[in-house]
Amino acid sequence: MTRRHRITGLLGAIALAAGALAAAGTAHARPAQDAPPAEFGTDWHDPLTAAPPVGTPPTRSCRVTLAAAQFRDFTPYRGAYAPPAGCGTGRWAKVVLRLDGKVKGRQYDRLGHVSVGGVEILRTSTPQPSPDGITWSVEKDVTRYRDTLARPQPVEMLIGNVVDDTYTGVIDVTVTLTFHAAEGRFTAPDTPDRVLPLTSPSVTTPRNTERLLAEVYATGSGGGCEEYWYLTTPAGAPYSCTADGGPHREVRITVDGRLAGIAAPFPTVWTGGWSNPFLWYVTPGPRAFDVRPVLYDLTPYAALLNDGRPHRVEVTVAGVPAGSSGWSTPANLLLWQDEGRAVVTGALTRHEEEAPTGRSHWTPATPGVPHRVDTEGAHRLTVAGHLDTSHGRVATTVTRSVHHTSVHRWTDGENSDALDAVWTDEESVTHGPVTTRTARTYTMDGETTLGAGDRLRTVISLGDRADTVTLRGGRTVAAGRLDDRYTGDATYTANVPRDQRHAVGTTSVRHRLYGSEAPGGCYDRTVETAQGTVTADRRHC
Repeated sequence: MTRRHRITGLLGAIALAAGALAAAGTAHARPAQDAPPAEFGTDWHDPLTAAPPVGTPPTRSCRVTLAAAQFRDFTPYRGAYAPPAGCGTGRWAKVVLRLDGKVKGRQYDRLGHVSVGGVEILRTSTPQPSPDGITWSVEKDVTRYRDTLARPQPVEMLIGNVVDDTYTGVIDVTVTLTFHAAEGRFTAPDTPDRVLPLTSPSVTTPRNTERLLAEVYATGSGGGCEEYWYLTTPAGAPYSCTADGGPHREVRITVDGRLAGIAAPFPTVWTGGWSNPFLWYVTPGPRAFDVRPVLYDLTPYAALLNDGRPHRVEVTVAGVPAGSSGWSTPANLLLWQDEGRAVVTGALTRHEEEAPTGRSHWTPATPGVPHRVDTEGAHRLTVAGHLDTSHGRVATTVTRSVHHTSVHRWTDGENSDALDAVWTDEESVTHGPVTTRTARTYTMDGETTLGAGDRLRTVISLGDRADTVTLRGGRTVAAGRLDDRYTGDATYTANVPRDQRHAVGTTSVRHRLYGSEAPGGCYDRTVETAQGTVTADRRHC
């Protein structure tokens, strides 16, 4: 890794990953009470997150293997799925997907997905291994895909990988689905009647659709600058990754060319990120293993889509330089149908858009003062409509506003590179008498420096927060909060063999969840590590 490309090492997990992994050792879990070593050695804890397991009811359960594969290249696994026979006929109380993975040797972080019947149900990335191997797991509630899982389907899974004389890690994974029967008081939740993958822009929906959501698994990835879009600078600035307008991005969805939804993308940091894999060996950043989709309520457009003709529903990422690739945006439509009517009619009654703003200003470096890019962007959209259903007229109003500010500072040669950024995504959905308000905030505050003796240090904090409140008739009937925070500080000697890197690093992750989504209404766990050893694992609820 050269001094010039201190951060561009982010764009493919840098030479450090190869050198560090070459001499790393087993990933056996150390007891949390062990004293940490003086520096990273050849043994560290298996990757883990502080997130809670998926809660399940104490009813009959059936498990199905969805996929079992070893990924060496970009050949997808293809198989067949059939629903279990012993846990109901499709009205399950809970369906949980679990991915169990193992890998050893030398390998970069890789992005993967699982699709059933063309419907993407999981997007994930992988940790970086040691030569003797690590294991990890990911759990996800996939009950909302009941329509897809209720009948036999083709399965596709891919974790694109490269295995050669240098990168030796074969990614070995098994994916299972566990179905929990709806019995007694553990009833089947309200799930979509249809799930339609947006495999092409043209889609025809059922004519009696009365509720319509879209989910988009948006990720900037692929090894280019869009994998680290939040660090790009305006064209002309002397930085290794530039974009026409700077780092402001926005995930948009349109219906027949008309803007129907906006969202701030989550700034995912993969396990090779910020030029320092020592930060992520044990505790990945928020959402790195379970990439949650962006959700849009498109119900105001249901009346237009219910005419029985094909319509164009398209996803784009605003701010990406013209002709650039690097974003993946697979999407699904989630539809609820009116059992009492063959055709549901209505109208789109309101469409108000404030003109989007997005500007970056580069201030050149002066003696003793680094280059600086200040970025700010914002957008607001309100759409409303009504539907005449078998149970009366139902009006829906969706208002969403996104805002992004960041300050990026770096020195000539990028020996020092820092970013302080905040993204907010606020949404209000009124559907009939119920209003749900969600305020999301994503934060990133990090700096990497290459100092004396080629000691490279990264200090970073990441935040993922969402506050949700549901009101009926103006009275609060439910509330919840997610607060997932990561901090890390890791240092090593660059440009030397692994046994001379003398790496040290500490991390702390605290995952808090309150409300109906949390076990017992409250979940609070903190995991701390030092030099790859878990030094604390505390539960607060």
